[in-house]
Amino acid sequence: MNNLKEGLDFYYDEHDNIVLTAKYHLDKGYCCGHGCRHCPYDYESVPEPRRTLVLKERKDALKKTTSTSQNG
Repeated sequence: MNNLKEGLDFYYDEHDNIVLTAKYHLDKGYCCGHGCRHCPYDYESVPEPRRTLVLKERKDALKKTTSTSQNG
């Protein structure tokens, strides 16, 4: 984590957890299989049934964000 830049490669969420960005994952070059929040690889290495669950969570969050921005 020493070479990573806050705000570019990671940020802290509301619970002070470190969250790696899509940029970080793209620079890494592959899905690690952990179900990371910003995985740009559609969780291709995440085993089932977790992969289906995280894809659904992402879709639901996107739907919520889209409907909020249209209503506000």
